[in-house]
Amino acid sequence: MKLAPSILAADLADLSGTIALCEEGDADLIHFDVMDGHFVPNLTFGAPVLAAMAKRTSLPIDVHLMVTESALYLDEILDAGAAWVTVHWEAANHLDRVVEHIRAGGAKTGVALNPATPVSVLHDILPRLDHVLLMSVNPGFGGQGFIPYVLDKARQLRAMIAEQGLEVAIEVDGGIGPDTIGPAAAAGMDTFVAGSAIFGQPNPVAAMRTLRDLAETSRVTPL
Repeated sequence: MKLAPSILAADLADLSGTIALCEEGDADLIHFDVMDGHFVPNLTFGAPVLAAMAKRTSLPIDVHLMVTESALYLDEILDAGAAWVTVHWEAANHLDRVVEHIRAGGAKTGVALNPATPVSVLHDILPRLDHVLLMSVNPGFGGQGFIPYVLDKARQLRAMIAEQGLEVAIEVDGGIGPDTIGPAAAAGMDTFVAGSAIFGQPNPVAAMRTLRDLAETSRVTPL
């Protein structure tokens, strides 16, 4: 089980403080959303911010590319220190090439699916992935509610992974909090992105520990 606090929900004027909270709360990853204002209707961070953060923490940085032309950003994201890189199936015209580019750059390789995209599209590429990110909200903004049918997608994906004899993590992003992390873990998800449920709370460190405990209690697959 891995917890990946999303800095999108944190105090953006104090990213050093955010990193310190993640470290104190025993986060496994720091989730870093890159949005281009085209693939999703929002703009966020780029490689210079990523590089600055990577110099200040030993925690792996989990970069989620919500951009139309993901291939154009890969080299600078990898050079800036991304440990995990996830691209969207919906935005990658040449997914196999993009996946190999990430792997050659030394990062954990993942593909994200929007809520309405079926997991079956990943059948052939699945053996080349380290993780799959299931969006449980429509991407672009934090603070949205969890879409329940994504739980069924997680069960389907977990069955696909088992059928092929693979070790692929299932990450979930969107609406994860105390009420949803348990059902998500029970459905086979094992890597949890949480933003408002951590940084919107009076004590983010305590919130991280609560989420971890709830996931560990409910999880069905070891990681």
